[in-house]
Amino acid sequence: MDGGHGQRQPLSPAISASAVLPQQRQMQLHQHPARSAISDLFTLHLGMNSKQRADDPSREASNKLQKRVTALNRDLPPCDEQFISDYEQLRMQFPDQEQLQAVTESVLISFVLQCSSHAPQSEFLLFATRCLCARGHLRWDSLLPSLLNAVSSVEAPTGQGGSVTGGGPVTPSSAIAVPNAPNFHPSNPASPLPVMNTIGSPTQSGIDQPVGANVSPIKAAEFSSPGQLGTAARGDQSRRGAEISYMHHLSCRTILAGLESNLKPATHAVIFQHMVNWLVNWDQRPHDVDAADAMQTWRLEKPLHEWMHLCLDVVWILVNEEKCRVPFYELVRSNLQFLENIPDDEALVSIIMEIHRRRDMVCMHMQMLDQHLHCPTFATHRFLSQSYPSIAGESVTNLRYSPITYPSVLGEPLHGEDLANSIPKGGLDWERALRCLRHALRTTPSPDWWRRVLLVAPCYRSHPQQSSTPGAVFSPDMIGEAVADRAIELLRLTNSETQCWQDWLLFADIFFFLMKSGCIDFLDFVDKLASRVTNSDQQILRSNHITWLLAQIIRIEIVMNTLSSDPRKVETTRKIISFHKEDKSLDPSNIGPQNILLDFISSSQTLRIWSFNTSIREHLNSDQLQKGKQIDEWWKQMTKASGERMIDFTNLDERATGMFWVLSFTMVQPACEAVMNWFTSAGMADLIQGPNMQPNERIMMMRETYPLSMSLLSGLSINLCLKLAFQLEETIFLGQTVPSIAVVETYVRLLLITPHSLFRPHFTTLTQRSQYILNKSGVSLLLFEILNYRLLPLYRYHGKSKALMYDVTKIISTIKGIRGEHRLFRLAENLCMNLILSLKDFFFVKKELKGPTEFTETLNRITIISLAITIKTRGIAEVEHMIYLQPLLEQIMASSQHTWSEKTLRYFPPLIRDFLMGRMDKRGQAIQAWQQEETIVINQCNQLLSPSAEPNYVMTYLNHSFEKHREFLCAGAWILMNGHLEINHANLARVLREFSPEEVTVNIYRMVDVLLHHIQLEMQRGRLAQDLLSKAITHLSFFIWTHELLPLDILLLALIDRDDDPYALRLVISLLEKPELQQRVKAFCNSRSPEHWLKNQPPKRVELQKALGNHLSWKDRYPPFFDDIAARLLPVIPLIIYRLIENDATDIADRVLAFYSSLLAFHPLRFTFVRDILAYFYGHLPSKLIVRILNVLGVSTKTPFSGSFAKYLGSSNASVCPPPEYYANLLLGLVDNVIPPLSSKSKSNPADTARTTFNRHHASSQAGGISNTDGQRAFYQNQDPGSYTQLVLETAAIEILSLPVPASQIVSSLVQIIAHVQAMLIQSNSGQGMSGGLGQNSGLPTSPSGGGAESAGPNQANNTASGINATNFVSRSGYSSQQLSVLMIQACGLLLAQLPPEFHMQLYSEAARVIKDCWWLSDSSRPVKELDSAVGYALLDPTWASQDNTSTAIGNIVALLHSFFSNLPQEWLDSTHTVIKHLRPVNSVAMLRIAFRILGPLLPRLAFARPLFMKTLALLFNVLGDVFGKNSQVSTPVVASEITDIIDFLHHAVMYEGQGGPVQSTSKPKPEILTLCGKVIEILRPDVQHLLSHLKTDPNSSIYAATHPKLVQNPS
Repeated sequence: MDGGHGQRQPLSPAISASAVLPQQRQMQLHQHPARSAISDLFTLHLGMNSKQRADDPSREASNKLQKRVTALNRDLPPCDEQFISDYEQLRMQFPDQEQLQAVTESVLISFVLQCSSHAPQSEFLLFATRCLCARGHLRWDSLLPSLLNAVSSVEAPTGQGGSVTGGGPVTPSSAIAVPNAPNFHPSNPASPLPVMNTIGSPTQSGIDQPVGANVSPIKAAEFSSPGQLGTAARGDQSRRGAEISYMHHLSCRTILAGLESNLKPATHAVIFQHMVNWLVNWDQRPHDVDAADAMQTWRLEKPLHEWMHLCLDVVWILVNEEKCRVPFYELVRSNLQFLENIPDDEALVSIIMEIHRRRDMVCMHMQMLDQHLHCPTFATHRFLSQSYPSIAGESVTNLRYSPITYPSVLGEPLHGEDLANSIPKGGLDWERALRCLRHALRTTPSPDWWRRVLLVAPCYRSHPQQSSTPGAVFSPDMIGEAVADRAIELLRLTNSETQCWQDWLLFADIFFFLMKSGCIDFLDFVDKLASRVTNSDQQILRSNHITWLLAQIIRIEIVMNTLSSDPRKVETTRKIISFHKEDKSLDPSNIGPQNILLDFISSSQTLRIWSFNTSIREHLNSDQLQKGKQIDEWWKQMTKASGERMIDFTNLDERATGMFWVLSFTMVQPACEAVMNWFTSAGMADLIQGPNMQPNERIMMMRETYPLSMSLLSGLSINLCLKLAFQLEETIFLGQTVPSIAVVETYVRLLLITPHSLFRPHFTTLTQRSQYILNKSGVSLLLFEILNYRLLPLYRYHGKSKALMYDVTKIISTIKGIRGEHRLFRLAENLCMNLILSLKDFFFVKKELKGPTEFTETLNRITIISLAITIKTRGIAEVEHMIYLQPLLEQIMASSQHTWSEKTLRYFPPLIRDFLMGRMDKRGQAIQAWQQEETIVINQCNQLLSPSAEPNYVMTYLNHSFEKHREFLCAGAWILMNGHLEINHANLARVLREFSPEEVTVNIYRMVDVLLHHIQLEMQRGRLAQDLLSKAITHLSFFIWTHELLPLDILLLALIDRDDDPYALRLVISLLEKPELQQRVKAFCNSRSPEHWLKNQPPKRVELQKALGNHLSWKDRYPPFFDDIAARLLPVIPLIIYRLIENDATDIADRVLAFYSSLLAFHPLRFTFVRDILAYFYGHLPSKLIVRILNVLGVSTKTPFSGSFAKYLGSSNASVCPPPEYYANLLLGLVDNVIPPLSSKSKSNPADTARTTFNRHHASSQAGGISNTDGQRAFYQNQDPGSYTQLVLETAAIEILSLPVPASQIVSSLVQIIAHVQAMLIQSNSGQGMSGGLGQNSGLPTSPSGGGAESAGPNQANNTASGINATNFVSRSGYSSQQLSVLMIQACGLLLAQLPPEFHMQLYSEAARVIKDCWWLSDSSRPVKELDSAVGYALLDPTWASQDNTSTAIGNIVALLHSFFSNLPQEWLDSTHTVIKHLRPVNSVAMLRIAFRILGPLLPRLAFARPLFMKTLALLFNVLGDVFGKNSQVSTPVVASEITDIIDFLHHAVMYEGQGGPVQSTSKPKPEILTLCGKVIEILRPDVQHLLSHLKTDPNSSIYAATHPKLVQNPS
């Protein structure tokens, strides 16, 4: 080092004080008497003038100091050895050695800062430091952190040196992907890298596309300046940069000296942190310095690379595995790998390459196999906790969940608005995002899904967002791109003469929704569309569909504003006009309404644009303006012929229909008025007077007309539909007359036909229009009827069922205590039953878990049943829900008196069963209360119910009786009837009507308890059970049918809830088989249609009393629309079936279903009922009953069952498993209809760009006039389960659940197909026989080919895939065989995740068997290196392996498990360890890697569930102990350095859980996890323990413990 390097400005020693010590402590040291003496001693030995000490604030100018340093005639300083003796003499003068040590440290650091650029002085300071520390006068553990902080504080004014940040991944925008580093390590003394046999990532990795610029913490833009700095300024900065380099150099030499001692872990952590930070910021430049000038100056500084090499030496010593002072993982998660301006230095490049190599290994453990192909399917839930951690205090409903995530450099799932915006076009992540969006646009997932993932485009945001949205994954650019792609795709389909009008209609609905929500930049979208049309290879624009699509949105406010005021309005208008394409060769004799609409739509759009802005008019086509007059002329003729604009919509021919569609785009108001006039054309009528109505009460009601058909409504503009829906709401809810059923049906059809654009939450919408509207007579009744019998599936589709349940619950809690409010209450309660049973995920009974539930007793019981079904058949989806389940159950049961029978509890999931098991049965208390009050109750009943009872006594009884007596009124009446006494039914009916609904419910429950107790007593007296039951049925009929005193549905529910009584269910069956009820059900079914949207005849209204009976109708005067006693049974019949099966009465259940299947056809969610009951009772249902349950689906649902399903379902031989081809066909159906299709660019046939994902064999048949060749179903045709993808997936699950073979055989068949899927597809497709390709014929022993030969063995026959025509499969799918194989793996994992846990256990067992049976894995004679290499190849992405026909069964099985895990709910992840337990004991590193590879991708989801994470971590350590344990028996011992990737991964797992998400620079492990690790590490060999020594709570051995606030405060 050159000691005379120019003139320099000495740096004040006081600078370091703020970084080293608190201010008060600093002042004490500064004023300490020893400071001056020590400073003088250092000054003397440094050869500096003692009159101007370094710590003297009033010292002379620096140039004088420089003169002294360079003076030739200066006094020579004493020899170095003299310093120690001088210091020790000085030391004896001061008794407080601690204070003296602190003062010495402070003075020494100040001189280091001042003299680091002077070579002799630096050497002396290094000598003095060594000596003082060696003799104990200074402590390295105190000195080094203080020195480093002081150096950083000196750097702070010029950049970011003051905020020292250690390792840690950079922010998501720069941490997504970095190109994989080659596996080479240049020989360099600064990088002592061992030569390792590694499992390298393939060159075509899923993370090989950088998503954003990998920027260093200091961006180049921060240094640029418009002006030039002066020469003097550049010189000053140059000198300052050199000074910092010298400080770094001397600091590193000092650290290297300190590392010769045993430093504390905390000191190692500080050193590492600063070293990495210095290297990361090696090119740090001050602001306002030109980058080129700065670099030119800095590169001349020789000390630059010298201090960097020393810095690297420090880092290598710290991470050296021999001492393991710092885990190498800290480098893996540091910013060092993201250097943007890497100097031309072999040593630095070498360490970065090693970091990349080890980072890739951690990333491999974190990511699913085939991760870049994985996209969500909208047929299954995505879970919040999987991608976005819970935020304390924030409602779960407010969190966005991410449908996909982007892998970070460490494989962690990342998301966020900034991240989405940074993804470059053309990369794999961009393609995954578009693949997801294209799938959504084809399969129309829930609008709730769209709302969760979309963002308002920046150009439409009223206020710039302060922070990005954390859960977002799609940028507006992606949305626009995907929508434009879908439009072009539909154009190509249309040009190929494929009937896809339905697809256009569905697309227009979503497009309108997206545009109105502001999620698409309109200008950008038009540009994208125009460029695609212009650049198309063929003349793609042959029809006017694009013009029609744009005409749908042209009245949206943001579109109108753009076309009228945006600077680019003229250019955009020209592009819109360029899409006009009229068909000049229309055949007048064969013109459908669609053709007419498309022919006139250009004119309609032109007229609309003409009205926006005068500056645009000159660019419009005058011919189109003239053509618009034809629409006006047609309308005038129609109104003239019809009179007063009343058109007969039942007799419109195709031309008139088409012209009316055109009118809806051109003149919305006249079209709307025409529809409204149609409904009022039949006039008004007086409502028929009921028996209980007053003569002077007059209600006007609209006469019935025909509702508008779906075929007519489908072609109307969405703008007209919006206006029409608004007008119909006005008529239905705010009008003075009772609306006709036709009006209500049309309103419902509008909402169903455009579910995205027109949906509105009715409670909110109506109360906004009129605050007290629900208080208006009849409005609540009609609204509840519409919701209960028409819109339940729509609300579930939108994810609004819970919100609706809360709204209805509020009304129920308000009216349940009001006397006489029976009709509204029972309807609301029935609606709430349906809502609760429709919820297929976890829900709160109140929005907050505080206070008692507002549910009724009936709803409390239904809630428990619904939760049991959901948890058992679908699992608990989220971590938060598992935490909240216990308080939720406590809240429900706090206000419920019920206890479930042992038979019911037997089928409950353990989480609920264990909670309910210990509850005391309170029925005994009810009977005891009855016995105490029986005399008084019977006496009151005699007075009230005797034939000669005074009518006035009714009011006396109501006003003066006690509640404890009133609740036994019905029980007393039943006792009187049982004693053959005639009772006054009129008085009883009047009292029950005057009761509150809640009192009636209690009466029913009490009567059932007393009735069953009475039967038991009579049986003890020798009475025959049959006689008693017959008598009981007669008396119950008196209540239900003869005088209609009680609601039937509540009575049935009360009886089945007492199924532990042997006669309760017999009474239920007898009631269900009563002729009176069966006649009502038949009448209901004959007068209505399950597919109500297809019924276009004038509806017939049933009289109120006939529909609901005396008890509910009574004084009410508002007529029913859809309500009926039979309809009230829809939620009850399925629960009766459940209870019968629980009680082993399957034959009776079959009988009930046989009769009531016609009624269940009206159940809004009958498909869900079938799927759930098969899963709930899987393994306990006889084949006969399964067939009967499947018949509930009926023919009308067009359920897409497999062609051969019926044959295997009806098979009498349960031991015969369907052949592999059956299961392969199931999986192919999922690939075609459920799994997001790959980009058309990657198809085996590049020309086939118009392939749709839907299997046309399952296309919907004609409904409402819509062509049956359309590939997509409208929502109204598929209301349950909601989308066609979900229908196909759950139908496949229903098939599996219905097969008469055990789960083990089914899973075995599926696993065998997947294990050999490449052999089945690739080799057969190339003309090879199955047997010829299954032997071990590869020339590469380390990468067995043959698509699974390794599991069969060279001498074993493999008939797994026999009988499957693979060529036919590949040609049907439209993919290459390689692509189809990986998609089938995904489909199989998705399907298995829909099945109950019984299948999961079989999957784990079978998967482990296939892996363990792999002959080249179990062959102990094979070399370890060869085995490791083979396993490493097997664990790579199967997509690439399949392309060169070297996929392995192990790779396929692990990929299957990953696909399976990614679709499992959180609760069911608890059993994932089973597969590892089946693999144990692990006896090789190869099997160890497989175990870690299986569980690795689960980490992001387990990190939010502490108990499960700890269980998993302990299991991984135990598996590690199988091979590297103290007592493990491994044939060939392996050195610990062979598993550095596993060591790094374990560190990453601990850190990820501590952060609760992607690891940051500030991430710290949780103390509980370190405690666990510290315990399980003890089972490992000492050399492996050494590499994991930092995962402990001992601050003396762990840098994590030493730097953890909690552990430092509580070291015990």
